[in-house]
Amino acid sequence: MKQRCRAVVFDEFGDAEVLRLTEREVADPGPGQLRIAVRAAGVNPIDWKIRNGSMAEVMPVRLPAIPGVDVAGVVESTGPDVTEFSTGDEVFGKAASGGYAELALANLDAIAPKPAAIPWEIAAALPVAVTTAHHVLAQLGATPGETLLIDGAAGGVGTVAVQLARHRGLTVIGTAGPHNHDYLDGLGATPVTYGDGLADRIAAVAPQGVDAAIDAAGHGSLPVLVELTGDPDRVISLADASAPSLGARFVSGEPENMRGILAEAARLAADGTITMPIACTYPFTDAAIAHRDSQKGHVRGKLVLTP
Repeated sequence: MKQRCRAVVFDEFGDAEVLRLTEREVADPGPGQLRIAVRAAGVNPIDWKIRNGSMAEVMPVRLPAIPGVDVAGVVESTGPDVTEFSTGDEVFGKAASGGYAELALANLDAIAPKPAAIPWEIAAALPVAVTTAHHVLAQLGATPGETLLIDGAAGGVGTVAVQLARHRGLTVIGTAGPHNHDYLDGLGATPVTYGDGLADRIAAVAPQGVDAAIDAAGHGSLPVLVELTGDPDRVISLADASAPSLGARFVSGEPENMRGILAEAARLAADGTITMPIACTYPFTDAAIAHRDSQKGHVRGKLVLTP
């Protein structure tokens, strides 16, 4: 039956102060859906871009809206045709109804079992990062032995992309501020400082050249990435929608077999192949603070909200 729960909502586009904690009714799960009692919700840059209205034309939302996609929690109820999960199962994945809520609906094809060894916060930090990283690597056609450059490698998607690429046999160069160089080195990437003079610094550590590049920062590096790869088709941006004007690509769509990707990520996280640092955890009441911190950039890993 329908239930009410606390949720973070925004009634208008604007800065972080438009977020407020209120009580909302949650619909019953329909065919192919679960209703999840959320234990943790991940914060992604796309959340505040939707909230401030900058994505309104690309990703329109109906107001009032609940932000967030990444969730981890316990199955509270299931749709009439769902047999893969039962009430009480621990799961993680992508919410269909907004993740910043005590209860969230999710489609069966975007949810996977959460291993007991993975804490709630880390499970909630993984879905968007792992599915996006997997999707981008597939679109780039990255293969073992190639050299991949990730601009903005210390963030959530960058962190996972580095580790997935290394796991698949690629050489990885990651850009970040000097304070994150040891972190990237620990993930298996060669760290390089971003900003002016990037091409020269990359040439110094990769005289053989760069085969493919991911712009995970959106700080204007695309022309340099295209120059370094020599092929705009092997450059993808996660954060700069102007990429097609340079012949590069802007990541779009969702990967196929999302449940399989999430299940693989769960295995890799459980055995330590993939790690995800949690930069900070906030209660739902501090969602606005979490958004402001995310907007500042330079987050190592992920930010997470808890009810």
